[in-house]
Amino acid sequence: MKVAVVGATGLVGGEILKVLAERDFPVTELLLVASERSVGKQMEFKGKQLKVIGMQDAIAAAPQIAIFSAGGSTSTEWAPKFAEVGTVVVDNSSAWRMDPSKKLVVPEINAKELTKEDKIIANPNCSTIQMVVALNKLHEELQMKRIVVSTYQSVTGTGVKAVDQLMNERGGKEGEKAYPYQIDLNVLPHIDVFQDNGYTKEEMKMILETKKIMGDDSIRVTATAVRIPVMGGHSESVNVEFAKDFTLDEVYRILGETEGVVVVDDVKNLKYPMPQDAHGKDEVFVGRVRLDETQPRTLNMWIVADNLRKGAATNAVQIAEYLVKHELV
Repeated sequence: MKVAVVGATGLVGGEILKVLAERDFPVTELLLVASERSVGKQMEFKGKQLKVIGMQDAIAAAPQIAIFSAGGSTSTEWAPKFAEVGTVVVDNSSAWRMDPSKKLVVPEINAKELTKEDKIIANPNCSTIQMVVALNKLHEELQMKRIVVSTYQSVTGTGVKAVDQLMNERGGKEGEKAYPYQIDLNVLPHIDVFQDNGYTKEEMKMILETKKIMGDDSIRVTATAVRIPVMGGHSESVNVEFAKDFTLDEVYRILGETEGVVVVDDVKNLKYPMPQDAHGKDEVFVGRVRLDETQPRTLNMWIVADNLRKGAATNAVQIAEYLVKHELV
């Protein structure tokens, strides 16, 4: 199994390498791929030093799987070239997510839709992934009608430059900025670019991707995406209305049976999910589960996950694992 990691030198790329090693993915040859300025750089994988190569060399090697985390424009240009040589691309960018000819996959929900014909597979947005993992089985049993979500997103979602900005500001140092304003001791209600409707691209990703992953355009979704000065994971306040009646006991039962979800909800002992507890973990953590007392069949919940892990790297590796297990590569 020859595997390429495209964007290997980035934050998510590094996390993909970590997850491949931790999950003992059956790699016989690993290709570390990055932009020309990183070619020749040495990186470690499972105790071995590997040299970073360029795109053309990686395509010539014809890997079975390429996991991309190198941005939308890179994916748009290069993913089809990998696909042409028979490589299955699992892409972390937004480039292919809403393309009707491409599958948008969260393995716990819709990996069964994948076939051998799928050569470019889209990995959803980090904030969408953790929300749909938590809500999927609830939707199956109770049928979601409307979701109102506000996110509290880690600076790691923006990348190394944003992490540096936060730490520089915290240390009183000057440096390059990823955001138009200070992020330390501040909150920015602005992730990605603003659209004509007043929503940001990040908010629209959550709205559109949820419907596509769930395969249900009738679900109404509205979102506010916010950047906060933390590292370790994204948090979400979610208010969800269902078509069917339910009790809190039923909700806890369903969440307890949901693959990939851990319930942390003991408010008497101040137990609830936090980004620092989700950091480095692959599960989605759910707590603060309570009825919305202003209208029937509606639930409030708090959802936290490591955005670099389940929100990106782990989900992509899980897709690759599914492809191998079901002999789709």
